[in-house]
Amino acid sequence: MPFVTVDGVRLRWERHGSGEPVFLVGGAGTSGRAWLMHQVPALVEAGYTAYVYDSRGIPPSDECAEGFGVDDLVADLAGLIERLEPGPVRLVGTSMGAYVVQELALARPELVRSAVLMASRAHPDVLRARLAMAEVELGDSEPALPAHYRATVRAMQMLSPATLDDEEAITDWLALLELAGPDGPGVRAQLALQPMPDRRAAYAGVTAPCHVIAFADDLITPPRHGRALADSIPGAGFDLVEDAGHFGYLERPDVVNAIILRHLAGAGGSADTAPATTAARRV
Repeated sequence: MPFVTVDGVRLRWERHGSGEPVFLVGGAGTSGRAWLMHQVPALVEAGYTAYVYDSRGIPPSDECAEGFGVDDLVADLAGLIERLEPGPVRLVGTSMGAYVVQELALARPELVRSAVLMASRAHPDVLRARLAMAEVELGDSEPALPAHYRATVRAMQMLSPATLDDEEAITDWLALLELAGPDGPGVRAQLALQPMPDRRAAYAGVTAPCHVIAFADDLITPPRHGRALADSIPGAGFDLVEDAGHFGYLERPDVVNAIILRHLAGAGGSADTAPATTAARRV
């Protein structure tokens, strides 16, 4: 199991395939292995090298239970890239991971060749900020929530009605989500980053080619936030994926992968341009 130490913090990472590098950055509380189901195989088949890692807060990377900020996660990603690839590299991020990629594009533009930003935003809203802080407070109170309850609530938050109403699909999802234990201190530190400041003016300074993907049924980051993020970044593209919630990259992987590969190719990638799809609307 390979690790890289960046500023004293150990980060677990994996490399798959050969070709131009793409770094995949996961959301809060999510292991880098989530990318292995769908995105890594698609990238490898298209001729890229895919890097995944567990960010600080996610074991077996260091949890850093004392807490940390988004700048720490940005520095971790920059250090990882510098250790593993000469840069600049392509990046794909979702949710908190997209936030980290956005900030990296500002802080270290020489490391970012292009970026795909999924389920992300450029400014906060009252309801989602309150939800993030409520989840942190719930974790700090250390209640013994049953696994069935945790899995059901997470499914209803993160998945689309199309998945929730599919008896076979939701059975599989609930079984998967029940495997996850209660959030540890590192995950709660990640959740505490969710009430982000308003970064719309700052993102006007992003120079790397970016493409934003929003999910039509995303309760955590509604599509209007993705649209506002794309409007904030000069020249950014935008796609809206139907029948997908916050976990849209796992619910609709074929659609999402086609968009990712199309952007990578259009931003000077080595892969063939992916075919267009009717399951996503370009706005």
